[in-house]
Amino acid sequence: MRLLALDASTEACSAALLVDHEVLERYEIAPRRHAELLLPMLESLLAEAGCALGQMDVLAFGRGPGAFTGLRIAAGVAQGIALGAGLPVAPVSSLVALAQGLYRECGAERVLAGIDARMGEVYWGACRLGDEGVMVPVGEEQVCAPEAVPLPPAGKWHGVGTAWRTYGAALAARLEEYLADREGERYPRARDIAILGAQLYRQGGAVDAARALPVYLRDNVVAKNAAALHPSAVEPQEDDPPCS
Repeated sequence: MRLLALDASTEACSAALLVDHEVLERYEIAPRRHAELLLPMLESLLAEAGCALGQMDVLAFGRGPGAFTGLRIAAGVAQGIALGAGLPVAPVSSLVALAQGLYRECGAERVLAGIDARMGEVYWGACRLGDEGVMVPVGEEQVCAPEAVPLPPAGKWHGVGTAWRTYGAALAARLEEYLADREGERYPRARDIAILGAQLYRQGGAVDAARALPVYLRDNVVAKNAAALHPSAVEPQEDDPPCS
């Protein structure tokens, strides 16, 4: 399998190329430079591997949750490349990618992944090790206050992501009996999105480029984005009755 992957869901920016079982990656902590870096990263990976875009089977990207601007950039780049090359797209959860990275580096099989969502909230998801060394979600992803994150199934879990850096004390107090350890200075990486995207593609979960959309989790962000794209869908029409 040949797969390109990219992520811009947090301060980190990364791209990866998976060819069979070998992964090449470009990774940089680069707030507000994702639009500048993503395409050159992808081009350099293809050049290093001696591959052409037309030889790829699928493109994977970090669909979120995460930073609003970064998610829009990643989705736009993924859609543009996939449409131009006629590739399917594998949208991968940024939270599951965090968990996959912790498993890859530390062997953690049960992970509580959290990304700082600002405004006193976290993007949150629990993951466990599934088949073929790939992490899978446990329950639904959500955005909530750190004091209100859902309790995981019994056992010891490993915390990872910027939510643990910003709200570590509140999360530890909430999850004290479940927590084995925590790492707050980790970000989703394209090399892990590549592994997850390949699994999704093999399972028939890839989508057409037009359906490669970001996942924000926050309703107000989604509503604002919808209003910008389709004002008539959210603005009252002349025939609408007045609000009481």
